[in-house]
Amino acid sequence: MIRFSVATVTYNAATTIRRTLNSVAEQTYASVEHLIVDGCSKDGTMTEIQHYVERNTDERHPHQIVLVREPDNGLYDAMNKAILQAKGDYIIFLNAGDKFHSTATLSEVAAQLEARYNPSRRPAVVYGETDLVDDEGRFLRHRRLKAPKQLTSNSFLQGMLVCHQSFYVRTDIARANLYDLRFRFSADYDWCIRVMRRAERRQLTLHNTGLILTDYLAEGMTTRNHRRSLMERLRLMARHYGWGLAIAAHGWFAVRAIFKR
Repeated sequence: MIRFSVATVTYNAATTIRRTLNSVAEQTYASVEHLIVDGCSKDGTMTEIQHYVERNTDERHPHQIVLVREPDNGLYDAMNKAILQAKGDYIIFLNAGDKFHSTATLSEVAAQLEARYNPSRRPAVVYGETDLVDDEGRFLRHRRLKAPKQLTSNSFLQGMLVCHQSFYVRTDIARANLYDLRFRFSADYDWCIRVMRRAERRQLTLHNTGLILTDYLAEGMTTRNHRRSLMERLRLMARHYGWGLAIAAHGWFAVRAIFKR
């Protein structure tokens, strides 16, 4: 049976964490490890987490909950801690305010993988679509960038076509490609590309589920620091694809933004 490690990284997230915790608890799929990595929150986050643990640690709730609470060096450092701690076959990042699109999301993903792949050659990446929600968890719109039918490492020259929360990575591959802490806003973009390139070298599949996997809280750290995030992503794109392609791509992003208004 495929096991999923769902990683939730928190810091002062009391107003949004309950929706995420409930979403994991409500998954109909049994083989789930929920890793919660809290950077010593100073608000009511830990109260919410403790109530969640109390409600979901008896024989009626088969999911395993693992809590790590210690200082960290930011979001991506905490995510690296989750990767190193994870015991599942795949790791999924679902942070405060995000939730699975339905209670059957993990059951549907597992059914696809079990039906189509030999356990020794499971896909390196499992991906899908994303909806955006507001602070209350209400649907806003489908994510503008669509996941390509066939994802490759070159797909991200067009931007981050797959939302990080809808990009499930085999844990052994994630562990060999930790987040680069030199990047503050776009380390997830860099990480996804490196993961896909490792998969391609090993001739492993990037599997498109065709499902909406995640309801993503629209106002995240990258959104709040949009300009600095864009500059960091430009440098990362140049690092992976060369300056010529990176500058051309960002020119197209600017044109696309104008016509989307």
